[in-house]
Amino acid sequence: MIIGSSISAFATALGALPILLFNRLSHKFRDMLLAFTAGIMVTACSFSLIPEALAKSNVWVVLTGLLIGTFVLDRMEKYIPHSHPERENLTYMPNLDKKTFLIVSALTLHNIPEGLSVGVSYAGDSGELGGIIALAIGLQNAPEGLLVALYLVNQNMSKVKAFLFAALTGSIEIAAALLGYSLTNYIDDLIPYGLSFAAGAMLFIVYKELIPESHGDGNERYSTYAFIGGLGMMLAIISIFT
Repeated sequence: MIIGSSISAFATALGALPILLFNRLSHKFRDMLLAFTAGIMVTACSFSLIPEALAKSNVWVVLTGLLIGTFVLDRMEKYIPHSHPERENLTYMPNLDKKTFLIVSALTLHNIPEGLSVGVSYAGDSGELGGIIALAIGLQNAPEGLLVALYLVNQNMSKVKAFLFAALTGSIEIAAALLGYSLTNYIDDLIPYGLSFAAGAMLFIVYKELIPESHGDGNERYSTYAFIGGLGMMLAIISIFT
């Protein structure tokens, strides 16, 4: 479990590595990256987390977990100030410290449900599920790391510092994975709730954040193909490892 959660967390740093080589990314490519990660997350929820939760319980338990996960993320979005690197104008802004804090805080908070989903998945009886979810989270963390590093560089932060800040946002996933694993591993009845909670939280991020962001600048057609590409890749991974 530690290895899986570490891989998914450090994928953020891996995704941010290209920022050391360049500091520009086309808006179309950024939108496609967001849509690609949305496809990965939807597939992980629909074909791994939710089916596993249904196998361990019933539809009412799963619906309850989905709604709780959605509600918790909604409250986090509403009451915790956050900012989106994809929306920001990529020019110098004097309020660097505040902007940096908001970006790092937002990405860190969004990584909590992802880490929980990894930990809960490892607590189940199916050994493959934990690895699949860890891989899915890692695949979507890589573009996320690149986007936040790109934003920070365009705020006149050095490339090395931007890389380190981006890598830092993924580290919370390890602690969240440990928490999710501990709670569900010792209280078996919590596993289906935990799996469906994680799915609800991830689907909230997809529908509230990733898809609207990828469709906001006239790149809907390219983003749609990227979404299907992410979905197809994740389906292939699930088929190979299960």
